[in-house]
Amino acid sequence: MSQTKAPKVRVTLFCILVGVVLALVAVVTDHWAVLSPELDHHNATCEAAHFGLWRICTKRIVMTDSKDKTCGPITLPGEKNCSYFRHFNPGETSEIFHVTTQKEYSISAAAIAIFSLGFIIMGTTCALLSFPKKRDYLLRPASMFYAFAGLCIFVSVEVTRQSVKRMIDSEHTVWIEYNYSWSFACACAAFVLLFLGGLALLLFSLPRMPQNPWESCMDAEPEH
Repeated sequence: MSQTKAPKVRVTLFCILVGVVLALVAVVTDHWAVLSPELDHHNATCEAAHFGLWRICTKRIVMTDSKDKTCGPITLPGEKNCSYFRHFNPGETSEIFHVTTQKEYSISAAAIAIFSLGFIIMGTTCALLSFPKKRDYLLRPASMFYAFAGLCIFVSVEVTRQSVKRMIDSEHTVWIEYNYSWSFACACAAFVLLFLGGLALLLFSLPRMPQNPWESCMDAEPEH
């Protein structure tokens, strides 16, 4: 690899590393979306919820202002109860899963996220193997794996977004308002860094193109 490309590759790999960390944080945390029910001002408490790909958490919050139109914010102190989705843990007895989750959407988002982690592992393996003996050609499959991982994260984000919309629009749920939280933001940032970083890494790892019209790729001077 040429001396001019090496710094660009290092910066690109650092951005991809940040994207990998953000993707891992998004997948394992449960703050993708916050759901708020319709308030009953005759009650002193309300129950909000936040969820991720694997579990949902409810929090009973004390209402401090009778003029509030929504329950929360979720950061207020309260009694918290977290449980895994019923289709991931058949032993769960919490009724909230049966009422508020879209099983097909949740399973799809989680499965696609696992595919993303698989692509990340394969990309990282190729990138690590390219360093010891300067096997620069391994950066090309690594770049594609990272780009595919970013696309999987994007699909998982979109599936989750559609799931939230369906829960809000459904007459069989108690949720009337929602907002996306920091895990969702991590997933969006991971998509941008992994996808664009993968494309940039592919461009930087390609062999040098001929500098003259009469020079072929085979005749070009090898890179050191």
